[in-house]
Amino acid sequence: MVIGAKFREDVMARDEKPEISREAVLKRLKKIEGQIRGLQKMVVDERDCESIVTQMAAVRSAIDSAGALIMNNYMKLCFRQSKESDMDALDSLARVVSIWGRVRIHE
Repeated sequence: MVIGAKFREDVMARDEKPEISREAVLKRLKKIEGQIRGLQKMVVDERDCESIVTQMAAVRSAIDSAGALIMNNYMKLCFRQSKESDMDALDSLARVVSIWGRVRIHE
């Protein structure tokens, strides 16, 4: 048995959550868009810095949450529907994780 196939079986056996629909992801992204607009308005209205930073933290948390959902779906779909070899699927997953890690590296 190839290591990737074993990993796929382990992931699928442990994770029983269904994939998140495209509509659910878009709904979250639209919420984030509204939060960003709210932030812009706060700056225009010269709101206090603490309120702005608090709202920015909420936006960052929402983005992290949406990103985690997308990555979770990607892992499930990548391993379940992959027509590539197991190593190609693992390489693809590693690239996605690396990209997401770079986004968060400057914290």
